[in-house]
Amino acid sequence: MQYRDLLPAFITCLVLLVYVWNFSQCGRARGKHNIVAPATTGNPEFERAFRIQQNMLEQLIIFIPSLWIFSLTVSVLIGAILGILFAIGRVIYSIAYAKDPAKRSPGFGIGAICTVILLLGGLIGTIRIYVMGA
Repeated sequence: MQYRDLLPAFITCLVLLVYVWNFSQCGRARGKHNIVAPATTGNPEFERAFRIQQNMLEQLIIFIPSLWIFSLTVSVLIGAILGILFAIGRVIYSIAYAKDPAKRSPGFGIGAICTVILLLGGLIGTIRIYVMGA
């Protein structure tokens, strides 16, 4: 195994750390505003933190498998670059949404574009290998 082969694992860990940061921020906002579980409403700052966390979780369901499939069937290096861009986009999204939800679109767009490229590229890569062989 070459070090390069570990890039999808590294990117997965990096993105999961962004998620840990998201749910930590949500937990802090829950405590700060005394939002008792299972409540998910009650203070706009908490509600934004909760939506940031939930949106990240929703994105991970698509992103992580797409990253690995793309990396296995197309390119480990390009997959890693897209993964880093996804992580950056999610940080931009999180910071912007926490300040002003109307300004979350650029960060969301960066992440979404990366995910679409990974998903479609992985699908094409898988079909190519299936049809043409390894």
